[in-house]
Amino acid sequence: MKKDIPIRRVTDIAIAIAPRQKYEDDHDMFWDAFIINQKPEKIDNVLINSKGYGERDGEEIKTSQFRFYFEKIDGNAAIPVEQIKTDLLDLTAEFWVSFNYDGYMFDKKYIFVPGSLSKINFTDIPIIGKKGVMIR
Repeated sequence: MKKDIPIRRVTDIAIAIAPRQKYEDDHDMFWDAFIINQKPEKIDNVLINSKGYGERDGEEIKTSQFRFYFEKIDGNAAIPVEQIKTDLLDLTAEFWVSFNYDGYMFDKKYIFVPGSLSKINFTDIPIIGKKGVMIR
């Protein structure tokens, strides 16, 4: 029965997006997306699906969908996932992360809405030592 299925929440896993260099209004600049494991233990079989979508000038836009697989991500570690060009920041960036930890499979969707990747939302990102936007 449904009540017998344990519900486990994803904790200490984040997706962060940070500019490669100091924040400027340079449309040729790239941003890097990272998966961050803030747990002291490793996570296994990490699968990440990423895509961008939105509307520009009344026209629907979808980026390519990417899939990334990492056999393991050590505890207190970060791995770069993909590059995002500055001219795509007006779209929604979605990352769906699935992984195994402590004998269970977890998954969580991380969504960066249009406009969220701006200097006003920057924070210090742990482990990678950069400023950017992070969702836990």
